[in-house]
Amino acid sequence: MVYLKAILSLAGLGAVFGIMLGLAARKFAVESDPRVEKITGVLPGANCGGCGYPGCSGLASAIVTGSAPVDACPVGGQVVADRVSEIMGVQPAPARERQVAKVMCGGGEDKATSRFAYIGIRDCGAAGLVSGGPKACTFGCLGFGTCVKACPFGAMEMGADGLPVIDEAKCTGCGKCIEACPRGIIALVPVSARTQVLCRSHARGAEVRKVCKVGCIGCGICVKTCPNSAIVLEDNLARIIPDKCDNCGKCVEKCPTRCIVMTSQRDLHTVVTGGVGAGKGLSTGTEGPGGCCVAK
Repeated sequence: MVYLKAILSLAGLGAVFGIMLGLAARKFAVESDPRVEKITGVLPGANCGGCGYPGCSGLASAIVTGSAPVDACPVGGQVVADRVSEIMGVQPAPARERQVAKVMCGGGEDKATSRFAYIGIRDCGAAGLVSGGPKACTFGCLGFGTCVKACPFGAMEMGADGLPVIDEAKCTGCGKCIEACPRGIIALVPVSARTQVLCRSHARGAEVRKVCKVGCIGCGICVKTCPNSAIVLEDNLARIIPDKCDNCGKCVEKCPTRCIVMTSQRDLHTVVTGGVGAGKGLSTGTEGPGGCCVAK
């Protein structure tokens, strides 16, 4: 009899608390915007964080609340932006050119010198903690593939010369490799921008020559050569203005260190490391067997 009373008491308390919780849930329920779920459904689902938000659902919530634009997903591109615009009931975002990552360093193992042999964790950040890293150029790629490991889309691999190679067909422009690079030598550029300065060194010319065969020496010849005023010299480093550059290749021809190159869909640094197509007499603007263009 005692056990029966206890069971009935517990059952009664359970029923009362259940009713109270049900009423509280109904009273304090937070209405969710159905657009969040719809937008999450059209986003790629990569959850790469390239948009700056914690995953696709986080971005969807931000778009609905107005804190992120409808074209904030770099992976989805214009197609996803148009679908999100439709869900939000706004005008589609203006089409933007696809951005791809570029490694702005041509100083591979055969072009750049090393100060010492590094034996430790195969990570660029860790190597950089040891006297700035083994590479003599303190602006150059350390070559331990930290960016390759960070790429969530398998768009990067390490080349034979110790520099990362980017597959532009797979690159979504999410920017994860840029975040991972401790030297800041990876940048997003418009996919049509074929002419690049593969150097980020701000050292003086004489110092550059001591540590790298293909570094920018800040001579300014490219600036004088460019017919479109698309190149400026800033702190000993040439910089190309994409909006003005028409990829004529004149700067590529005149650059004395060959740090300015013109590329197509393949990796950039094969040109300056003597890889595919190099040294085969290809002229500027000519696509070689590997899809790269080299200067005369």
